[in-house]
Amino acid sequence: MTSNVIRWIKFLIAILLGNGLYFYLLPSLPPAARHKPFKVDLGTLVDLWLCLFMYGLIELGGFLRARLQKRDQNK
Repeated sequence: MTSNVIRWIKFLIAILLGNGLYFYLLPSLPPAARHKPFKVDLGTLVDLWLCLFMYGLIELGGFLRARLQKRDQNK
């Protein structure tokens, strides 16, 4: 797979996980943080932040995995 395909797969996974987490947390969020359809509001920003957080975790996992593999190769 090319690096662009891998990057888009990571984006897709981050969006799905971030939205899943947002909808899981939705009942416990304050009313201001709940998304209203067809509006850009605080809920949209919370959802975006969760997707970015998930992407960061995916990238961190890839970085740590590569680092461990490199360390194991040097032994």
